[in-house]
Amino acid sequence: MKPGDPEAVRELFDAIAPRYDQLNDLLSLGLHRLWKRRAVLWLQARPGDTLLDLCCGTGDLALLLAERVRPGGRVVALDAAAAPLQQARRRAARTPWLSIDWRQGDALATGLPDGAADGAVMAYGLRNLTDPAAALVELRRLLRPGARAAVLDFNRPTGPIADLQKAYLRRLVVPTARRFGFSEHYAYLEASLERFASAELQEALARRAGFDHARHRPLAGGLMGLLQLVA
Repeated sequence: MKPGDPEAVRELFDAIAPRYDQLNDLLSLGLHRLWKRRAVLWLQARPGDTLLDLCCGTGDLALLLAERVRPGGRVVALDAAAAPLQQARRRAARTPWLSIDWRQGDALATGLPDGAADGAVMAYGLRNLTDPAAALVELRRLLRPGARAAVLDFNRPTGPIADLQKAYLRRLVVPTARRFGFSEHYAYLEASLERFASAELQEALARRAGFDHARHRPLAGGLMGLLQLVA
């Protein structure tokens, strides 16, 4: 699979959608939930806000956001792949009091109006997009001045941490995914990281996109990263 190929990425996430949440818990030892909460806290969301979840996947982060903006707020959650959105809608049906608008669409061209959101998140999506720089431009366009955004993804470390990350991917991630029949899908992770922007470049691309503040913070000892943005 070629990293950044939009059709291939959609097919990948459509295929793994039924097991995606289970694999996330197994492969991160449940820590992905803490990292996502860090992203949510950065937004400083308030009741009544409109928030975006771009590349929303199976919806766990959108549900967290929707709890934060009650009462009166809403979340617009967008993903390019249909199967994860089906999982998300089924999950959200258990909490019908949360206001979430699930949409299938392209994070590079959302079709949403300028300044539509009081905050936004993107978790494990930027690395998979054809043009991460254009994605940051679109993200900035969607935010009102002063609004915050959080981009959570694998980090691209150097030195011993990079070796540790490769060992984690090759010795834990791919073998675990193989048990579920997804070894080829998760082998794609390492290839996608090779083309992913470094922390410094992510900050530079965000400033070039028009963000006033851009700071990349390492998580999990540098294996993951959280790009904190202010429009």
